[in-house]
Amino acid sequence: MFERLKEYAERYSALEYKTTLPEIYGDADELKRVTKEMKEASPFAEAYAEILSARSDAAAAEELGDNEERASAIAKIAEIEARASELLNPRDPNDDKNVIMEIRGGAGGEESSLFARSLYRMYAMYSDSRKWKIELVNLNETELGGIKYAELVIEGRGAYSRLKFESGVHRVQRVPETESGGRIHTSTATVAVLPEVEDTDYEIKESDLRIDTFRASGAGGQHVNRTESAIRITHIPTGVVVECQDERSQYKNRDRAMKILRSRLVEAEREKQTAAIAAERKSQIGTGMRNERIRTYNFPQGRVTDHRIGLTLHKIDAVMDGGLDEIIDALRLADSAFEDDDR
Repeated sequence: MFERLKEYAERYSALEYKTTLPEIYGDADELKRVTKEMKEASPFAEAYAEILSARSDAAAAEELGDNEERASAIAKIAEIEARASELLNPRDPNDDKNVIMEIRGGAGGEESSLFARSLYRMYAMYSDSRKWKIELVNLNETELGGIKYAELVIEGRGAYSRLKFESGVHRVQRVPETESGGRIHTSTATVAVLPEVEDTDYEIKESDLRIDTFRASGAGGQHVNRTESAIRITHIPTGVVVECQDERSQYKNRDRAMKILRSRLVEAEREKQTAAIAAERKSQIGTGMRNERIRTYNFPQGRVTDHRIGLTLHKIDAVMDGGLDEIIDALRLADSAFEDDDR
């Protein structure tokens, strides 16, 4: 990172020198270009100068044996580097978007469905802690209260920026509620996280859609069971199917289903375009594809391990109650470090 800041600083100095040359003022376009580049390079050049100054202060304090001043200078360097890292790493354009999350039971029969229910509760509590709005769109439950499949929309500032790292296979090791012999079972559930796509971001032809209505099933009272308010939309060219039965209004269900369909189609296109790159990318964060085992929740040992960054926390109860910030912050930091090294 320091070398990249140095390059910006040298570039800024070269541009600054150009502005001292009389001939540049006879070329309005060139002056405009140079001024624009200087403005863009300025924050990096300033960060570079601040780091040099803080390093000099730390060295001087060490020579004088002033540990307090040296510690202060080192802390200042860390603060400047953290700020510079944010400047160097452009934000994901989807970071401020709402989230469409899909949770499915995986390997492990009924226990995988019960674990999927635990994950749903975990994300609901995490969303609540960050004051995000969570809306259940579609739910397929088992007789014992597990979740075969759940689709939800999470609305709130920075939702995608924090939840995008949750895509993948989540593994649980625990004694199932259905196990009478006390044996530990290993089961999985999958989580997919998509940014919600606006209508203007991706156009879908009406002629490519087949729209069916049906009576909603499951929770919701008698009303949803006797009116055909639920919607099923099939995108004929790709075969992608979306169902929405949470709202009592057929119109609202259709609107929500279209947003989910649009997001799925955009994500499929993105994965197709970046498949070759994703297959080769070697990172602590991994490729983010859904078939990766990203995390293990070991209840007998009370630990949660994120395999992408080798982080283990011995606080499984807190994590399952929505305490995800420590894991997510570590993943964001590792991702930022990879992007910086990859440049």
